[in-house]
Order: sequence, then C-alpha cells, then structure tokens
Amino acid sequence: MERPRRSSRPVQVGNVQIGGGAPISVQTMTVSKTHEVETTLEEIERVADAGADIVRVAVPRPEDADALEDIVQGAPVPVVADIHFNYQYALKAIEAGIHKVRINPGNIGKREWEREVLEAAKEAGVPIRIGVNSGSLEEDILDKHGYPKPQALFESAMRHVEVCRRNDFEDIVISVKHSDPYMMIQAYRKVAEETDYPLHLGVTESGSLDTGTVKSSIGIGSLLADGIGDTIRVSLAADPVEEVKVGHRILKSLGIGRPGVNIIACPTCGRLVGDLFSVVEEVEEAVAEKSFDKNLDVALMGCAVNGPGEAEGADLGVSLGRGRAHFFKHGEVVDTVPEDEIVDTVLEAIENWDEEDESGDEDPAAGATGDGAPTGDEAADEDAAEATGVTKPDLPTS
Repeated sequence: MERPRRSSRPVQVGNVQIGGGAPISVQTMTVSKTHEVETTLEEIERVADAGADIVRVAVPRPEDADALEDIVQGAPVPVVADIHFNYQYALKAIEAGIHKVRINPGNIGKREWEREVLEAAKEAGVPIRIGVNSGSLEEDILDKHGYPKPQALFESAMRHVEVCRRNDFEDIVISVKHSDPYMMIQAYRKVAEETDYPLHLGVTESGSLDTGTVKSSIGIGSLLADGIGDTIRVSLAADPVEEVKVGHRILKSLGIGRPGVNIIACPTCGRLVGDLFSVVEEVEEAVAEKSFDKNLDVALMGCAVNGPGEAEGADLGVSLGRGRAHFFKHGEVVDTVPEDEIVDTVLEAIENWDEEDESGDEDPAAGATGDGAPTGDEAADEDAAEATGVTKPDLPTS
C-alpha cells in the first residue's frame, strides 16, 4: 500500500536533502560544549555511527561561533548551528561553512540585522530553520492566546516566515514543537495545510528515554503516518545516540525508514513454552550491532498457535515449542531447530538472505526436514496440542 506524503519544496543541507520527496532524515543535537572541538567531534562521530543524518550544535558563546569552522571540517555529516538572538553568531556560522542555521529571524533585533543574515545565507546557499517552541513564544502572541495553543505556534512561525519573505528568502525549514504531543500534532497540521515548506518534526522537552520515546512516537509517528514531515528529531533527556535509535525505530515502524531489519514479536501469554524474551533481546541486540541493510521483517513468536499464521506477512521467523522452534520463511515452516540454536539460526538466515529468498521462491521440497518433522499447519497444530493440550481451532488468537 502506497504511503501518503505531503508535497514540499526541497531544501539542501550539505549532502542531505530535506523535503521534495527525499527520504525522511534523522537528526540529533550534541550535548558537549561546541568550543571543545575534539569532544564535540567525537560526539558527532558517535551519533553519525548510530545513523544520524544531520547533527545540530549549540552556539551560545563567541568561542562556540569561532569553533564552527573546525567542527564543520571535521564532521562526517552536515552540521546545523543553533543560534538565538545574536545575529553576529549567525554570520560567523555562515562564514564558517555551516550547512544550516537554526534561528528565528524576527528575534535577532533590527531589520537591517535580519536582512544582513538572510542575504549572507542566500549568497552562501545556507538554509534556515525557523524553530518555534511552546516555551519561547513571543509575549504578544502569548497574551493574545493565553497559552501555547497550536494556533499560537502557527502564528509565531508565520511571523518569522514573513521576515524571510520580506527579504526574498525562501530556503526555509519550519518546526513548531510543543511538549504536549496533541498540541504539537495540531500545530504541524496547520503549518502543513498553509505552506509547502519542509517540516522538521519533534516533541520538545519530551522527557526521559522511557516517557520521551512514548511521547515522541505518538507525536512524530501520527504526523508521519499522515504523510506530514520531512526530517525528525527525538528530543530526550538521554544520550543523543538514543535519540537517533528511537528516531529510526519510529520510521521503521511505519515502513518509511532506511533499509533494515524490523523485529516483530508476539506479546506472549499463557501459551508461551520457551524463553522468548531472551530470544527477542539477543536478536535485537545482534541486529542493532550488525546494522543490516536488508529490508526484512523478522517475526519471533512464542508458540506454534499464532506462529506463522499471525506473522505470515513476515519474511522469516520462528515459533517456539517445547525445547525447539519451527523456523519459517514467507509463512511456511521450512525447518525445526533446537531451542539453543534459535538465535544463531535467525541471524544466519538474515545474513544469508538473498534475492531468491526475497522473491519467495522456495524449493517445493524445502519444507521437508531432516528429522521427518511435520511442516506448515500440521506442525503448528502438533506443537499447539503438545504445549497446551488443545488443538489450534479451540484457541483464540492473541
């Protein structure tokens, strides 16, 4: 099924395109002091290795602005300078070769300063992200609305867009972040309806790795499912590497991320007859470590009742039985493996996945196992009876 995608104009950030139908990019932000160049570059390397497409650095001090040239030259991915109020830092960032500037043009003072920054950005081909947050709205807009309503975020963003337009600058990305996922969703929908600028999605101040992941998944995921959004940042009170991981998981869950292995696991119930938790944990850790670029769905199921049946859309997987598991491809059982070989079998299958597997063309005899074990529905029914004492038709689906 074709996924919806809002049409937006393209904006180039270094070698990464945002909008214009380009793949959705994942961003994060460093926590080190930008002027500590070596430390910052080491952090950028870590998040880039984790899959960050773009990295933002804070520029609150003159020494941070002075360090940007070294940061840009040493970074393996495009770098964004995060600047508030001081237009001179923005000029220094552009001169240093920064790939994008996050600044609200209407907050940097005099109109001639606005014009100077926008002219410099235009000449250098550097885009600007208008970054509106619920915690930093203009006083007059807050007075008008009473609190950071979605309409307030929209009005603030459009105020800064107007500054850009007034100076004939259209190379813009917009964000309207809120700490409340519902408010955030409504604000972005409004901007999406009224403009064609690419959108940077995020739930600001979302919280810890646990709570922030939930809030970000709701906010970012809801918009992406509707085709809204061109680049994302998961804002967590955690290591930026975790932000990148969660961002890619959100994309992968919606089937719109970069190629990679998607793990499907059943929620388990009283029919569980093996240590599925350990299997899932070990497979997920190994998949993350190996960074497979194969686009596969791998199902890890806790019993034969819902084994290949509920995961028949998966490319490959296992369904546990007592002391063993059925191994299946494209919903068809092709082998039976001992419990202590499950993880290795799954990982070996991922490693060896090729075009023949991808097409689903299996050898008709492939379902016959060396030990004469039954296959397909027959195997599932046998394990179900052995594990629970009742046959498959008598069991509810999970």
